[in-house]
Amino acid sequence: MTLHRQFSTDGKELIIAIKGKFDFSLVQEFRQAYQDIDAQQPTVLIDLREVDYLDSSALGMLLNMRKSLGKSVKAIHIINCRPEVRSILDISRFDKLFVIE
Repeated sequence: MTLHRQFSTDGKELIIAIKGKFDFSLVQEFRQAYQDIDAQQPTVLIDLREVDYLDSSALGMLLNMRKSLGKSVKAIHIINCRPEVRSILDISRFDKLFVIE
């Protein structure tokens, strides 16, 4: 499995962990991972610890998620980026739209 979704035990965080390539092949699976957000307004954590490739469609998916979720979440954090992935996010100025840790 290249995408894993899990809520924290208290329901305050939704963790979406991606492994391998984050590209267009994950578009449906990624969308389904955040579709049914609970009324608790969780913080969404996109864990890129095991992502070794990120393309423009992945950037688009992140933007679509942000637009789709709007105020139904507290925040969206992109976490555990490898340096090469972080560089792509920085060049794309995603640090202005997301919390990147």
